[in-house]
Amino acid sequence: MANRYLLGFDVGSSSVKASLVNADSGKCVASAFYPEKEAPIMAVKAGWAEQDPESWWNYAKLSLKKIMSEAGATAEEVKAIGISYQMHGLVCVDKDLKPLRPSIIWCDSRAVPYGERAFRDLGADQCLSHLLNSPGNFTAAKLAWVKENEPDLYNKIYKVLLPGDYLALRLSGVANTTVSGLSEGMFWDFKEKQPANFLLDYFGFDHSLIADIVPTFAVQSEVCAEAAAELGLKAGTPITYRGGDQPNNALSLNVLNPGEIAATAGTSGVVYGVLGDVNYDPKSRVNTFAHVNHTADQTRLGVLLCINGTGILNAWVHRNITPDISYAEMNDLAAQAPIGSEGVTIIPFGNGAERVLENKEIGCSINGLNFNKHSKAHIVRAAQEGIVFSFCYGMEIMQQMGMDIQKIHAGKANMFLSPLFRNTLAGVSGATIELYDTDGSVGAAKGAGMGAGIYKDGNEAFATLEKLEVIAPDEANRNAYRQAYENWKKTLEQKL
Repeated sequence: MANRYLLGFDVGSSSVKASLVNADSGKCVASAFYPEKEAPIMAVKAGWAEQDPESWWNYAKLSLKKIMSEAGATAEEVKAIGISYQMHGLVCVDKDLKPLRPSIIWCDSRAVPYGERAFRDLGADQCLSHLLNSPGNFTAAKLAWVKENEPDLYNKIYKVLLPGDYLALRLSGVANTTVSGLSEGMFWDFKEKQPANFLLDYFGFDHSLIADIVPTFAVQSEVCAEAAAELGLKAGTPITYRGGDQPNNALSLNVLNPGEIAATAGTSGVVYGVLGDVNYDPKSRVNTFAHVNHTADQTRLGVLLCINGTGILNAWVHRNITPDISYAEMNDLAAQAPIGSEGVTIIPFGNGAERVLENKEIGCSINGLNFNKHSKAHIVRAAQEGIVFSFCYGMEIMQQMGMDIQKIHAGKANMFLSPLFRNTLAGVSGATIELYDTDGSVGAAKGAGMGAGIYKDGNEAFATLEKLEVIAPDEANRNAYRQAYENWKKTLEQKL
């Protein structure tokens, strides 16, 4: 019996990863990423960040070649393709579907004044009730910067795409996008259930710049003959799924239903929860987008909380406080201090302005330190507790929007490798934490299986998802965890 494989690409800002999943066993049989060192980001001016879209295509080709060889797979065995990608990037293509300029990627901040001006001029009620966010520094604002600063180039734009749309274009020769993608760019009107014409008109964008809209799970396009020859794939192979990196991370963890949460805690941290009703934070402290399974008939919104000062704080503590021991030994050291670190609190916001604090930049601070009783252990524990407490502070906003948080899904990586971090998050939030072995490119491959009808739903697609560990809230210490959090929150509010 021939193998049936699902191919997933994950277009990140540091690399493009490809994975091949056996559709019948659900197991990943090969993965690779390029470049092996972090991909370059062009920063011509301070605050700018650009990448060449063609580099993503080249990295995808190299990754694909390696996994096909490693798995011994043939082109005919690849049954569907899914794509995950870095969110909020801007790719402008001309009538020949060629990029007109480098992509302005997610971490580029030049468009902030354009989004802020639109928010003021259009009004908070209009923007939040229709877009569910401030236009901020998202894709539409980036396009406004191009229009004002590069008018000749702007006049040549045929379609505006997101990074995942561009990879799909290179695979198929067809320019299209999704509602989920449009929502992350501030191009979707949730109230009118159509592209956000009021924002397009405000910026003076021609409505034709929006690419054709296709469902997230469906045959969106097919691999064209030219791409097939270049990649060693079969012409006609369907592209059946596309999602931004955070919605796709949630999909990878089988987070599809209201109240379910996906969390990551790398250099920065993200809590991404699913909401079943259209809602928004009136202070725009969290972002709300269409989740991958959002449809006209079924409201599924992804509420995204981002904390900039996460693993970067833990790494700073390791580098400056405990440089001679491993991270595992640092976690053991932290566990020697009691819950609440005997009054030491660390506010972890030392990696720039935080949206959850209404874009205030209050920095990182160590509070309550007593030279006569506190040690390295207290500081290390207080750092991890401060990160957890910042997550919980944002999760309270999500709960105010109507989200009932009972379970948190996460990959067993980064801060989630720390038992203290996990136990504190479960203890304060009252949610059970489930840790899994998965990644974005594998999730994209399984999303492709759903879009192609190989899997009937997420439960079937992720039936083989390996659950590594379950952390239940420590009810015996619940009061101690909650008291530590309330003390931390009081310190934070004094600084705000």
